[in-house]
Amino acid sequence: MRVVLFTGKGGVGKTTLAAGTAALAAERGLRALVLSTDAAHSLGDALGLEPEPGVPVQVSDGLFVEHVDTRRRLDSAWGGIQDYLLTVMDAAGVDPLEAEELTVLPGAEEVLALMEVRDRVRSGHYDVVVVDCAPTAETLRLLALPDALTWYMDRIWPTERRVIRALRPVLSKATGVPMPGDPVLDALETLHAELTDVREVLTDEHASVRLVLTPESVVVAESRRALTLLSLYGYRVDAALVNRLVPEGDDPWLRAWVASQRVRLAEVEADLDPVPVLRVPYRAGEPVGRADLLALAAEAYGDVDPVAPPRLPPPLDVRRDGDRYLLRLALPLVARGEVDLARRGDELLVSVGPHRRALALPSALRRCHLRGASVEDGVLTVRFVPDPEARRST
Repeated sequence: MRVVLFTGKGGVGKTTLAAGTAALAAERGLRALVLSTDAAHSLGDALGLEPEPGVPVQVSDGLFVEHVDTRRRLDSAWGGIQDYLLTVMDAAGVDPLEAEELTVLPGAEEVLALMEVRDRVRSGHYDVVVVDCAPTAETLRLLALPDALTWYMDRIWPTERRVIRALRPVLSKATGVPMPGDPVLDALETLHAELTDVREVLTDEHASVRLVLTPESVVVAESRRALTLLSLYGYRVDAALVNRLVPEGDDPWLRAWVASQRVRLAEVEADLDPVPVLRVPYRAGEPVGRADLLALAAEAYGDVDPVAPPRLPPPLDVRRDGDRYLLRLALPLVARGEVDLARRGDELLVSVGPHRRALALPSALRRCHLRGASVEDGVLTVRFVPDPEARRST
């Protein structure tokens, strides 16, 4: 099963290229599903149809399209927790209409959309699932969520749950506010398990992310940051598609655009190396419908298999080097001064600007001292040496 996620700054053409990639895969004999987790849901517009939300619709032989419908899933995943929160707010005298608005989980639809992606992948009905994700910033926040929730559930939640159970009768009686029962607590743990499984699907060796961009300074800068942060959180980027390249021409205005784009394109190819950069020319008309999308994708990919498995090393690996261990994390386009490291118990905290990932250290490294780090050629290498005291104690 192949999973390909498309993201990029809003308006760069990621929906069109996601749909074209799926159409080309289907044309070559695969069962391909393209689905949208973007709240804008412009996927149907690109294909010239209006699919019913939540139902895969067959467009042609092997090609299916779906707009994810999260309303049903939201009720099952969040309904029990929301009911409890409404009870608490009612006891506190909050107006019911205001309480309803306050108990809506921020970002819930995007989170649950990824669960629907996971379900389609696990179903086994398709050879390839192509995902039209939200614009870059929202996608990065969303893909970082499973790690953040895992840290909370592993480190904080067990203690909180024991405290809630122990003090539930006393606090409910003393405050008059109902404490959450086991069904509410179980719902939170189920949500965590679901997100953990989502992460496993999206970081699998057969899954990858593709960046869609246009050759403009602001868009290129955002794509550079996206490449770094996707790697930080463990996602493979297997290609970048530079869209809307202006063709050569005699008009002075056109020549100026071509020259400017040529500079940006050279920057992209240098920065993203060895990630392949595919060029997508500006077309005379807006590509709408299966035939136009097929033509666009065929021109973009050329002889390249649009859904070939990513031939990329894992973003994170640990290896033995003589009497020490090396933890290596891919962080393309990052200089040493942009990375902060901290050891906290059995975790290594890696920060790039305001973004942080807590890495649970393998058992072998937990008994080691951190002995330095370096960043070279887009890879953070952290050196560990065994702790003699820990070895003797075992």
